[in-house]
Amino acid sequence: MKFSYNWIRSLVDGLDAPAESLERLITMKTAECEGIELAGELLAGAVPAKVESVEAIPGGKHVVKAIVDAGKYGRKTVVCGAPNCRAGITTVYVPLGNKSIAGVLSEGMLASASELGISRDHEGIIELTGSDELPPTDHVIEIDNKSITHRPDLWGHHGMAREVAAITGKALRDPVNLSVLPAQGSPIKVEIEDLALCPRYSALVFENVTVQPSPLWMQHRLTSVGLNPISNIVDLTNYIMAELAQPMHAFDRSKLTGDTIYARPARDGETIVALNDETYTLAPSNVVIADGAGPIAIAGIIGGRDSAISDTTTSIVLESANFNAGNVRKSSVALKLRTDASMRFEKSQDPLNTVRALARALELLPLISPGIRLVGGLADRSAELTSPAPLDLNLDWLARKLGRVLDAAEVRRILESLQFGVTESGPRSFSVSIPSWRATKDVAMPDDLVEEVGRMIGYDSIVPTPPLVPCAPSFDPPEREFLRSVRRLVTARGYNEVSNYSFISEESARRFGLSVEDHVRVLNPIAAGQELMRTSLLPGIHGNIVENAKHFDEFRLFEIGHEIHKTAAKPEERPHIMAALYAKAAANSQDALLELKRLAESLAPGLHVRPAQPHSWEHPARCAELWWQGRAVGRLSELHPTLVDAGRAAVLDLDLALLQELKPERGKYKPVRRFPVSAFDLSVIADARELAANLEIHIRQYAGELMEAVEYVREFQGAPLPEGRKSVTFRIVAGAPDRTLSSPETTALYDHIVAGLTELGYAFRA
Repeated sequence: MKFSYNWIRSLVDGLDAPAESLERLITMKTAECEGIELAGELLAGAVPAKVESVEAIPGGKHVVKAIVDAGKYGRKTVVCGAPNCRAGITTVYVPLGNKSIAGVLSEGMLASASELGISRDHEGIIELTGSDELPPTDHVIEIDNKSITHRPDLWGHHGMAREVAAITGKALRDPVNLSVLPAQGSPIKVEIEDLALCPRYSALVFENVTVQPSPLWMQHRLTSVGLNPISNIVDLTNYIMAELAQPMHAFDRSKLTGDTIYARPARDGETIVALNDETYTLAPSNVVIADGAGPIAIAGIIGGRDSAISDTTTSIVLESANFNAGNVRKSSVALKLRTDASMRFEKSQDPLNTVRALARALELLPLISPGIRLVGGLADRSAELTSPAPLDLNLDWLARKLGRVLDAAEVRRILESLQFGVTESGPRSFSVSIPSWRATKDVAMPDDLVEEVGRMIGYDSIVPTPPLVPCAPSFDPPEREFLRSVRRLVTARGYNEVSNYSFISEESARRFGLSVEDHVRVLNPIAAGQELMRTSLLPGIHGNIVENAKHFDEFRLFEIGHEIHKTAAKPEERPHIMAALYAKAAANSQDALLELKRLAESLAPGLHVRPAQPHSWEHPARCAELWWQGRAVGRLSELHPTLVDAGRAAVLDLDLALLQELKPERGKYKPVRRFPVSAFDLSVIADARELAANLEIHIRQYAGELMEAVEYVREFQGAPLPEGRKSVTFRIVAGAPDRTLSSPETTALYDHIVAGLTELGYAFRA
């Protein structure tokens, strides 16, 4: 939002703070300013100049030599390439120094309206009429829109001038004179179908209208705050919007059907061609302004092309209305159309402002369209306008909330400078009435008044003091601390963390064999393709793999996030980790599954890997389930080759909620071993497809308490073993904490293991 310093000065009597200082004050006490810039810099030295003669320059393409009378600068020779440079016109001379152009010395320049910052017209040099005066250079203060989104009054210069007057202690000048507003008795009628959607609609009718360019001062002010001058009538509506924060619109009365204007919900399927030449199909959720033939404007957003002001307009209907903020916002989003008007209406404008805007227009119209004449009186329909109940403000409570004691006179001065009504209701208590422009979802409780007082005295004037109650440090919940420990462990092993949205598309769910019906569906997705809440981290991780594979030959990724599963009561969120390891070269991809298994073992020491039936997205022969303490905790697999264009990618998926549940709370202390251990090898003959992990489980089952460790050594297939059989060798380490095992004890342990495995049908190699 842009604010003109000169405009604010015209509304605050005696304002002498420079623009730079004012920007700082506004930031500290009202809203965050983003910067300040000079508007119309060339106007500082510009003067009106009459072109006395024009002479073509030999060899100069579209360039002429002009002799101009530049007033205080005297007679000057200027080289000009504008198509409208001719003898007899009055234009603007800018002393920019001497420069040789096409072999002729040019003493300055003749400027266009665009170069002067008056408007965006750059087709030729500006042509002044007898009544035109050059506007002064201005400073433009830009304010962050987010910091005034709760302040509809600050979307206009008068509202900001009210703040500046309160900050600087100056008097505010109201540009509106309500006494000029005529009584009701308009030649047009207004009908409002739903006062909740359109709380007020006011209008005036004018005839003998002349559509022409606006005066330079109005064009300059509009341009400086980012509005484009179009014509005097359209510029008037934008000028009042920028001054009073009240959007307005003018209809060409000759293009309207009937003498009644309707504010109503659109009929299903109605269409309108808007001022931007786009055709919009409307729904009953959109409010329209209509005449007897149909919609002539989308309420609060944009006018219609068929009733627009044109050069032939001689009679207008000038509307000033108030619309439901939520409806304007929803319609703007649904139609994908946001305008200067809609941005203001969606902030909840003051219904009393409609007639103020019309009163302001009555004073400005004769200045920009001489001879214009008001027809009849005011057309005004509105819901019952009520004032909010006063707020009770206890000054002792205010001091506790604010952290600083203020005397009653100071509090009264601050609130009254902001135009709150203040009356004494008791000892150190005030009854505060809220002005209408602050009562639309802004000031509604005593705490809001604390903010008003606090920002005006300056928060830097409040001495910070520690709390008077004992406080203890807070600790992270166990789940968060567990997830952080997992994150630290995984990143320490060279994996980079990624974050993905918790939403996926139906196409993505089907691609990975996930039932669409098992997902929680989002009623209002933030974007197309994000209509389902994910039941797996896989779609996001797969997308990360595909994108990163375009730039890197190898990488490791992981994500910690929640899977959302549909249940009978409410959706259940379960934290998971999914890690991925990608390698483009086949030689570097062979150990990916073992690397991920090592990562899983660091999170769940002693887990077991079991074969699993492959899912549609998994390699048919490279997938497994991970078991820990008798529970399935995750899955380890390689992605199906069709999902990766080049190279191979393996993924690890672990249920972190289950890991946290099964994880021992604290490791037990084991003293340093004092006695040596004994070790022996055992070669078990098993089926060639037998898993070494199964053999290890059986060995641990029969080894008993004396076993310290079982280590896989090697496998062997071939003669003298029969076909389809293999020998798997394990090293078994045995020991006791209080003695060295004797040879008979070691032999007994060996015999017990062999006997148990023999009962299971296994044979042994010597």
